[in-house]
Amino acid sequence: QVQLVESGGGSVQAGGSLRLSCAASGRTVSSYTMGWFRQAPGKEREFVATISRSRNTYSADSVKGRFTISRDNAKNTVYLQMNSLKPEDTAVYYCAASLRVGITTGQAPYDYWGQGTQVTVSS
Repeated sequence: QVQLVESGGGSVQAGGSLRLSCAASGRTVSSYTMGWFRQAPGKEREFVATISRSRNTYSADSVKGRFTISRDNAKNTVYLQMNSLKPEDTAVYYCAASLRVGITTGQAPYDYWGQGTQVTVSS
């Protein structure tokens, strides 16, 4: 079992950057496919980005070219670098871990979830 704790959220103006961190404990992140999801007010939670055990990555079209997911095995941490932020990126961002091998964009295969971190982008 793995425990996940997100950090790095905050308030930023449009065009700015933030880096979210997801610190894992209990097991190493390299044992999982890791993902980032987000939920905006009044909307369903949606996929943002994922990184597989072999470090293949995939991002949603809405963030492609702006957000980058990465993993530091030594720190047992997954990151989401967010650049060129837009007001529509405002949401609670969640980190999740899946035992599924390979790129995983659906929410159901993710077995473990963090509590989330708020990101607010003002225009």
